[in-house]
Amino acid sequence: MTGDAAAPHAPALVTGATSGLGRSVARHLALSGWTVLVHGRDEGRAHALVEELRASGGAAFPYVADLASLERTAELGRRIAADHPSLGLLVNNAGVGEGRDARRRELSVDGYELRLAVNYLAPVLLTRCLRAPLRAAGAAQVVNVGSIGQSPLNFDDPQFTRGYDGTEAYTRSKFALAAFTFTVADDYARDDIRVNCVHPANYMDTTMVTEAGVRPWSSVAHGTASVLAVLEAGARGVKGQYFNEDRRASAHRGTGDPRVQDRLARLTDQLLAPWETASSSPW
Repeated sequence: MTGDAAAPHAPALVTGATSGLGRSVARHLALSGWTVLVHGRDEGRAHALVEELRASGGAAFPYVADLASLERTAELGRRIAADHPSLGLLVNNAGVGEGRDARRRELSVDGYELRLAVNYLAPVLLTRCLRAPLRAAGAAQVVNVGSIGQSPLNFDDPQFTRGYDGTEAYTRSKFALAAFTFTVADDYARDDIRVNCVHPANYMDTTMVTEAGVRPWSSVAHGTASVLAVLEAGARGVKGQYFNEDRRASAHRGTGDPRVQDRLARLTDQLLAPWETASSSPW
């Protein structure tokens, strides 16, 4: 358990909390004394999980937003910041896999390639929007749920308009999320916010995996234990690290390249500009 991962009086936001890994992490946090902010796309499922957590003696509140819309993502961040001026933990868990048909290129509400939008741009925007309440909590944490599958972005075609492949689109988005983790870690640490990235487990028994036609290799419980281990490391002051399950590991070498990080930061600023506000934190 990880009740000591940050001040339990400061809530924890778990995105994609209504199923799979997010649901399991939310349950463990609630049982450990956290107030859990349950995010999901479906209002009924979000409310049902909140009632379940409350029935088990936990404290929880529902937040509904489709992270395929950056406008809705920014609204979610602003709403949570207004409701909870102190936030102890942000688990950027929500994501989309390669999809049922890996050859079919899908777009977000804003016209961006879907995996780049949901797996990368949305968590970056949400993290920026919530920097002030994370700072207010003290010893707060951001855990980015990444993947061992990482492949460099093509900066000449970041929206993957040529030769599309859903699996590579997914691994590109997770490469970007790891690079973001490393890029902002020192800056956020100055506000006593520890940012880390974790590959929770290989092919867990989640909808994302089964939709891709893959037989699960591991369980959501295994992945949850990995996330909790990262929270414990963050509570000890660890920041700017990539974890393969519960062990520190090396991400793709390109994620730490300053030139790649700089190009990614400039691209990200450009793509997020329509939804940024004065309250959103820069890199």
